[in-house]
Amino acid sequence: MALSWVLQEEDLAQRLLSLTGLEPDHLRHALDDPSVLASILDFLANNERDLLSASEALDLSPETIVAARNQLAPPPDGM
Repeated sequence: MALSWVLQEEDLAQRLLSLTGLEPDHLRHALDDPSVLASILDFLANNERDLLSASEALDLSPETIVAARNQLAPPPDGM
């Protein structure tokens, strides 16, 4: 759901690829990989404007998006 939204926004999609180092082919083949999904949610969570835009577009609270990211790849203890 989040990836679909990001990919609809060309500038956002390019920034995702640039900042995460993910490649389009890798994304296509790794849609069920929790670490890839966590990377996408990390990308959104690390920019408040993107997080709020995604939250509104996806009808999810920002906290829900961050919680989903933490469930896919829990942060190290103490963070």
